[in-house]
Amino acid sequence: MLETLIWLIGYYLAGEFLARTFAIPLPGSVLGMLLLFATLCIRRNIPDTFRDHVPPLMQHLSLLFIPSGVGAVLLSARLAEHAFSLAAVLALSTLIPLIACAWLLKRLLKLPKEAK
Repeated sequence: MLETLIWLIGYYLAGEFLARTFAIPLPGSVLGMLLLFATLCIRRNIPDTFRDHVPPLMQHLSLLFIPSGVGAVLLSARLAEHAFSLAAVLALSTLIPLIACAWLLKRLLKLPKEAK
């Protein structure tokens, strides 16, 4: 388990380093995940340490929502001030991809079978 955590923290730190060094407008944790994904794609297999120890870590993934929940409670007054804007953004960010996916599916289903 320790080896798995060291690898995951290493990718996180590498992502943070890249984000800060090159002023990339992405969080370091996202860049770290992309680096990990690229590494796994290049290797074309999952190391045994990840295969054995990542599933137990995923069982406790819901604990990562605690800081967000605390932040929402602490900033509830500010969230209430911008409730309409937040609701509009949430509605649009849900509807636009939904409509785009429905449109794309409709177009793909109309393609002739030999073009697929």
